[in-house]
Amino acid sequence: MTSYGDDTTVRGILTGTGDTWAVVGLSTNTARAAYGVARVLQRYGKRIVPVHPKAETVLGEQGYASLAEIPFPVDVVDVFVNGALAGEVADEAVAVGAKAVWFQLGVVDEAAYERTRGAGLAMVMDKCPAIEIPLLD
Repeated sequence: MTSYGDDTTVRGILTGTGDTWAVVGLSTNTARAAYGVARVLQRYGKRIVPVHPKAETVLGEQGYASLAEIPFPVDVVDVFVNGALAGEVADEAVAVGAKAVWFQLGVVDEAAYERTRGAGLAMVMDKCPAIEIPLLD
């Protein structure tokens, strides 16, 4: 199986890319994976920015309906959407000037990976930052 995020890339995104993470698909539904991962990211000092059509405030952070509506720079775009929509989110991440894109476990879009890397962003697919970040210690 191809790896879309070697240890160096994973470590770089988690430690050196910046601490503002837009979590696309994050809502107030505590049963969803996005909620648990966002909580772990916060515990490790990341600022999470919920991105969801409802633009709800989640875990104390103001939500936005889209990446384009966030009025400040975002370092990493963490994608919790249906795999068929993930490539579009990666393109939006490039458009808003993010430094990295992270597709969650089970989400692989090779064309989006090539476009995103071609635009100069770091990218990881099919991994979970909440699993990877404790391994850095």
